[in-house]
Order: sequence, then C-alpha cells, then structure tokens
Amino acid sequence: MSIINQFYDALRRNLPLTDIVSEDITLYACEPMNKLHGIDAIKEHYWNVLSQSLDNLERRPFIEFDSIDNNHKWIAATGYFIGDFVNDLLGIPATKKPVYLRFTELLQLQNEKIINYYIIIDFLDVMNQAGVNPLRKSLGHDGLMMPPSTMDGLNPVESYVDQNQQSEQLVLSMLEELGRFDGKSLVSMQLENYWHPDFMWYGPAGIGTTRGISDFRKNHQGPFVFSFPDRVVDHKAAIIKKGNYVSTGGWPHMHGTHLTGGWLGLPPSGIKLELRVIDIWRRENHLLKENWVGIDIIHMCKQMGLDVFAMMKDAYHLR
Repeated sequence: MSIINQFYDALRRNLPLTDIVSEDITLYACEPMNKLHGIDAIKEHYWNVLSQSLDNLERRPFIEFDSIDNNHKWIAATGYFIGDFVNDLLGIPATKKPVYLRFTELLQLQNEKIINYYIIIDFLDVMNQAGVNPLRKSLGHDGLMMPPSTMDGLNPVESYVDQNQQSEQLVLSMLEELGRFDGKSLVSMQLENYWHPDFMWYGPAGIGTTRGISDFRKNHQGPFVFSFPDRVVDHKAAIIKKGNYVSTGGWPHMHGTHLTGGWLGLPPSGIKLELRVIDIWRRENHLLKENWVGIDIIHMCKQMGLDVFAMMKDAYHLR
C-alpha cells in the first residue's frame, strides 16, 4: 500500500498518523479549504468535510509515481475519490448516488513521512454531477477522464538509463515554447514539435478534455492565452519524472493578468491572478501524448471577486 493510501486508510479508521506524516505537515488544498497546517486542522477542515458528505470514500489513482528532486522524495498522482454522495458537500446538494471527485496531487516526503501535500480536487466537476454548476458549460468534453492509454501509470518503470531525463527535457522545452506566444497567432507556439497530433489534454471542469492540437487551441489555449497574454510559469514546487511520465506544479505555479474576456465566458477583471496548477504528462517516443491537468479554477474566480459556491446557491436557489 502506497504511503498516500496509508494516509487515507489511517484517517478513515481514525488510526495514529505519526508513522505516516511529519508533525509539521502542511496541506495545500484547493479553494475553499486552502492551506491547512498540522494533522488536527487537516482532519477537521479537509478529511471530515469529505468523509461526512461521502460514505465509503475510496481513493482510486490511475497514475502514481515518485522520484527524487532537490534531495527530497516526491510523489505525483491523479485519479478519483469515489463515494456515496449522502450529504451536501460544501453546499453542493447530495445526489444520493455515487460521485467521482477528480484529484491531482503532489506530495513531498521528509524522512519517509509526508511533509507537504498539494492537492486539487475538481469541485466544479462535482457541481456538474449534481447539476448545479453556475459557470458556462465547458468548451471541451465534460465527464470522466481516462487513465493512460498504455495502462502503465501506477509505478511506471524506467526502461533505459536516460529515459527520465529525456522525458523531463521534452516537457521543459515544451513549456519554454508556450512562452513564445507573439500575442497574435497561436501558431507562433509550435506545438507540433512537442505534442503528438492526437494528444489528449484532460482539462478540469469548466474547460474540459480536448483531443489534437486544433481542438486544444480552439477550446482551451486560444481563450486562455488571449485572456492572460502575460501569463508565465514562474514557480515549480518540484519536477517529478519516472520513465515516460513527468509532473510539475506549484502553489502558485503561474501568474497572469486577466486583461480580456473569453476565458470561461467571464468578463475581464484586469487583476493579476495566481494559478494553482498540477500537470502530469506522458511521453510516447519523441512527443507528448497525454496530459492530465488540475487547475484550481474556483480559486481563480475568487480572486476576480466571484464566489462560485455563492453563485451556485443563488442560481439554483439552494440554502
């Protein structure tokens, strides 16, 4: 059992966590949970919130891998929490049916214990499942995201000595290319040199999944880069790589000024926003084939003065 599953098993069974987490553990969660320090705060404001709304809560990752970065062990993972939605969750009305909570996470270990835990849970997707999302429908495909087409996301192997480094370099070169946007044309970013023609971009609710470069440009990249023309990746908590898989992200991971409209159908706010993002990529030969993306969109909206949970309650006349 991975240390993350040990963590949730101990929480579920109310067992001691001293062998699993550091005394100074900090959970960097998505809006509205945000930064929680210490196990008592994590139990009260994170675990109890989830477990009191979802019976039989179960963590089901389909990607999980680790590596060393700056002398610390890190773990990257994505998948779903699954539970029976029996009580309202953060005001989202219970469906009395199974619910899928998409998560994307990075964990830092110290002395084989969890010291920092970054997690984005897609609460917008939960709103979709409950039929109460107050934002515009995603331009991309909404719904369950797929595991890697190679089905090797759990503990991927390094097949040859330089595989990890080649995967990392491809991702870093691609991110550098995304910074070459000329402000006029999306083709100024030559994605075809980095992305497979049929690459899958598994975006969060509010954006959705896209397939291929043209679909990606139409349904995500175009609305995003024209709305945030000065966006920049300016912090990486870690770069985790194993075999053909690479992950990075941060709290925040990017900054950008919301200068024009179009993104999520929202009017421009003129505010410089911080973006909490966690990415996981899978390389296939010399190109990137799949990308699972966690973005704390509700936190971005909060910085614009938009409380998505309050908007949900008003739009659907919820208590």
